[in-house]
Order: sequence, then structure tokens, then C-alpha cells
Amino acid sequence: MNWFITLFTSTLGRKLLMALTGLFLILFLLIHLIGNLQLLNDDGGRSFNVYAEFMSTNPLIQIVSKGNFFFILLHVGISIFLSIKNRSARGSERYAVTSGNKSTWSSRNMGILGTLVLVFLVIHLKDFWAAMHFTEMPKAMYDGVEYRDIYSVVALWFGKGWYVGLYVFCMTAVGFHLWHGFASAFQTLGLNHQKYNPMIMFVGRAFAIIVPALFAWIPLNMFFF
Repeated sequence: MNWFITLFTSTLGRKLLMALTGLFLILFLLIHLIGNLQLLNDDGGRSFNVYAEFMSTNPLIQIVSKGNFFFILLHVGISIFLSIKNRSARGSERYAVTSGNKSTWSSRNMGILGTLVLVFLVIHLKDFWAAMHFTEMPKAMYDGVEYRDIYSVVALWFGKGWYVGLYVFCMTAVGFHLWHGFASAFQTLGLNHQKYNPMIMFVGRAFAIIVPALFAWIPLNMFFF
């Protein structure tokens, strides 16, 4: 039991939790993107509505979803604690290992970037997740089966220029957050190696560019086209 207590109370333990929760959220981000890309299908929202219904009613998915909320809160809580501790330690420590390289702009501003991502997440959950679970949704019929027409709600918000701009701005913040966080998580877990570091860095930076860019393209495409 002592190891469990140490995990939450020591700086090293918190860094490890930060890395593990970060990698889990990266995986969730990829899965979420795959689902959201169905918004671009030219079928009037059918594929997205069917996908959303499955994700919101499947028991296993719901368990993972609840766990995701927990990991987000844990990730945010630990990041706040470590940011405060780093500030009080004369700015000489970072929450992840940097392998002796010069710090990047994203690594120096992970707290600000994380705050922007958190604010966006709250807005996003209010406009979509909360609306889907706590308000009366429009309906759509496919092959005689009734589905909640979540696509129409998404199309409504992505038809507002200011919201699309906010979404794209926040996806840029996500990209910068991932630019440092992806590789940093591997380093914190001790998975960095001189032989594999270039590959980890390449994959991390490609992920940090491609995934947020695809997320941003969805509202841009729906707004303009």
C-alpha cells in the first residue's frame, strides 16, 4: 500500500501519473478523431448519428468514458500542482525530463496551453456532451430506427464563424501541448533511448500536427463547404 501512497505524494510519482494519464488521453484523442471524421461523410449525418448512438449506449464504452473523465481531472490536478511547485523552485525544474536539450516555447508554456485546452474542453462538453445527455434532441429515422440527430446540433455550432474560429484556435493550443507532451511522456516513463528517441520525436511531432489539424479541418469544412 505504501507504493500507492508514494505514487500520489512524491514528485516522481506525480510525474509518472502525469505521463500515464497523458498517454491515455492521447489515445482517446485519436479514437475521438476517428469518430468525428464521420461528420465529413456525405450522408446527411447518418453515419455520425449511428456512431454517436453506439458510443453513448454501449456499456463498455461508457465505462471507458467515465474513466476518461477521471483521467482528465487527475491529469489537470497533477499539472496544477507541479506547475505551482516548479514556480516555487526558481523555475529550474520541469514536470518532465528534457534530456538536456534547450527548452521549446511549448515546453515553457505547458501550463498556459493546458489551461486553454481545459477551457475549451469545458465549453465543448457543455455544447455537445451535456446537450446530448440533458436536453431534448432532434430525432432522425434510419431504416425504421429512431436516432438522436446529434449531427444537426454539431452542424448548428459549426455554422457559427466565431465558434469555428475558437475551435481552430484551441486545436492549435492542443497541437502545441502535444508537441512537447508526447515525447515528454515517454521520457518521464524512462522509455527514451538514444536509438529510438528520433523515432519517438518524429511520431510525436507528426501526431501533434496531423491530429489537431484534422480536428480543425472538420468545422472549417462544414462551415465553408
